[in-house]
Amino acid sequence: MKLVVALGGNALLRRDQPPTAENQLDNIRSAAAQLARVATKHDLVVTHGNGPQVGLLALQAAAYEDVESYPLDVLGAQTDGMIGYLLEQELANLLPPTRAVTTLMTRVEVDAHDPAFQHPSKPIGPMYSKAESEHVASSKGWTMAADGKAFRRVVASPQPLRVLGLQAIRWLLEHGAVVIAAGGGGIPVARASRAGDGGDRQALHGVSAVIDKDLCTSLLTRELQADVLVIATDVPAVYLDWGQPTQRAIGKVSPQALAGHDFAAGSMGPKVEAARAFVLGTGRPAVIGSLEQIEDMLTGSAGTQVCLATAGGADHL
Repeated sequence: MKLVVALGGNALLRRDQPPTAENQLDNIRSAAAQLARVATKHDLVVTHGNGPQVGLLALQAAAYEDVESYPLDVLGAQTDGMIGYLLEQELANLLPPTRAVTTLMTRVEVDAHDPAFQHPSKPIGPMYSKAESEHVASSKGWTMAADGKAFRRVVASPQPLRVLGLQAIRWLLEHGAVVIAAGGGGIPVARASRAGDGGDRQALHGVSAVIDKDLCTSLLTRELQADVLVIATDVPAVYLDWGQPTQRAIGKVSPQALAGHDFAAGSMGPKVEAARAFVLGTGRPAVIGSLEQIEDMLTGSAGTQVCLATAGGADHL
């Protein structure tokens, strides 16, 4: 079976943890132990978030004043290399020496005129108090927004149109490799006219944005024609009435039933949207839940199972 597993940011850094190398390595080792078990039985592609890491790099870059800060797409590529290296090494330590593990820098095309560039909404980087966020916004020109009781930087989050480099991912899977790709939603690039020897042509260039990791993973999973999309997070399922006395976990559900409910835009919302898009686009199942229960999620006994409605099957909520 061909699986694509999207690792949530909690797999790399817990909300209450400082972004130290030691903390990230500890979390990645734990995630790798879960992934290695399913990698022995299935073809596997792993994607991951990078919000805290790219935010930390942006802060470090801004502290060095002799040169301009590097653009967000370059910082994203740097975090892809760092996180990919750690995941690759820990997975390789657990898998047989004959099983290759490969990290790919993955560009993802977006529309340069996507309305998202006028309305930054994607949180990245560390948490700030209100006073700290106001200072950062003033000194760096960042857009800040509330995230729970704290504040974070927000940037544009355009829709992913096309995952570049699919041929390489397919080739690696066909040759038995575990592939780590589309980290942080991929490196966002867009097309623009550029003069060349053959006249004006459309060339790709990096853009300052962050593509939602789950939406990009859903697109990648559809394009790879994978059998299952697994969206791993830090809760065991999707919940209705989250945080209320009436909260309840959703078990098996159709994408149509999920469409009638609102979920938090900065957390569960994109995960639900990604799962719905995959199921509606392929007819194949998606599951959202805790990485620690990934084997049970694959057997249908854990997590929120999103699948096409059948008689006596998916919940209607």
